[in-house]
Amino acid sequence: MAKGLAETVGNDEEQYELRPSVRKDLESLKWYLWHGHVFQALPTLDGLQMDVESAALETKDETATKLLKQIEELHTYVERNQAFIPNYGERYRHGERIACGFVESAVNQVVSQRMVKHQPMQWTQRGAHLLLQIRTHVLNEEWEEIFRRWYPGFRPRTEEQPVKEAA
Repeated sequence: MAKGLAETVGNDEEQYELRPSVRKDLESLKWYLWHGHVFQALPTLDGLQMDVESAALETKDETATKLLKQIEELHTYVERNQAFIPNYGERYRHGERIACGFVESAVNQVVSQRMVKHQPMQWTQRGAHLLLQIRTHVLNEEWEEIFRRWYPGFRPRTEEQPVKEAA
């Protein structure tokens, strides 16, 4: 998106470079976020937002206006989710997963197929919600205890299955 920005903004003596500055800030921002440095990313986003906003107002350029909107959305996202932004660089170096897009894509595909009308087996929103709640309990290893509360006669516990205390 920075490629479409004007190279410079302003008149004569007040002219300044816009595109190189924005590109540099975007690269820094990417590095900060990849390494989990939200405390450095937010001020960079603030400065970037001010620069692009002044350029958009001064030039009335559509590219600058679009970029400004995207920067504002990113700023809001980073601000609201800063506690959850991991250090991907560290995860990568330790061989940990850094993306789950392929899983999300598969889930979206299955859910969207089941939510569409004219399918032999269609889910309602309530049914899909309940199914996801059960799946969450299974992943959290809580499902068996919940099931035992509902059906006390469910298969007997083995010695390896201690009773979990309610939190």
